[in-house]
Amino acid sequence: MSAESLTPDADGLARAAALLAAGKLVALPTETVYGLGADARDDRAVARIFEAKGRPRFNPLIVHLPDLGAAARLASFPDPALRLAEAFWPGALTLVLPLLPGSGLSPLVSAGLPTVAVRVPDHPVAQGLLRAFGGPVAAPSANPSGAVSPTRPEHVIEGLGSRIAAVVDGGACPVGVESTILGFDADGGPVLLRPGGLPAEALEDCLGMAIAARAEGAAITAPGQLGSHYAPGARVVLEAEVPPPGALWLGFGPGCAGAALNLSASGDLVEAAAALFHALRRLDARAAPGQTIAVAPVPDHGLGRAINDRLRRAAAPRP
Repeated sequence: MSAESLTPDADGLARAAALLAAGKLVALPTETVYGLGADARDDRAVARIFEAKGRPRFNPLIVHLPDLGAAARLASFPDPALRLAEAFWPGALTLVLPLLPGSGLSPLVSAGLPTVAVRVPDHPVAQGLLRAFGGPVAAPSANPSGAVSPTRPEHVIEGLGSRIAAVVDGGACPVGVESTILGFDADGGPVLLRPGGLPAEALEDCLGMAIAARAEGAAITAPGQLGSHYAPGARVVLEAEVPPPGALWLGFGPGCAGAALNLSASGDLVEAAAALFHALRRLDARAAPGQTIAVAPVPDHGLGRAINDRLRRAAAPRP
């Protein structure tokens, strides 16, 4: 049986909330990508997320909440985290913070860690569903684990349509790459755990300090840290200034005449981020057996850091 397609109105959100309350899985739009939602307090419902995605149990989930007040009932906010939350929530920022005793969250959400990843999404449909449901929603990206993330409802149906109860159709996601994830080291210093839809430069400006990079090979403490991730079926080759023979060339910027697709002909990183996952899906569908997808260089600043992070993981050797 395929997932129900729900409209993003009061009736559709009420139906989605009822499904979540019954322990079912519901895909919902956020400004970044579509998330696969479950009641974060329900062990069996959260376990269904891992089962549907084929996701490793050691990989923690992000808990989505309607506002800072709801997040503060689950996690402890040191001063820098509070400043960032007040500046950028709702928005494409996830904070990894100490989990409060008595939070009521399923331990599967945090993968047994003493921290929890929390976010307040800036999407009217996500906000409407969170308020209709009235509880925390655990929601990784709504796709099979390791595959290209979904930015449109049809992407969710293609990957998980027979494994989940419903999809709330909110159209295309405007940001197009997952949230930026920030944690804190033992001394309280900020650490970038995953670049994403909010540029790290904006976080540094807010805090008035540099943000450290996650140590190479460090233990997984947040979603999106697996080496091979966001990958289409075709092999991905990076830094292709000209298309290799026989490859499908994914361009960026004005110097890519002849590219099969261009993330942004004008070189706009915001446009490129929003187009990235859909473009990879389109080229993967066109690729013949053994054909590669070659990607033009993308500047590694601002949203380019998130784009390049996703592309590096897409191109990494498969486990």
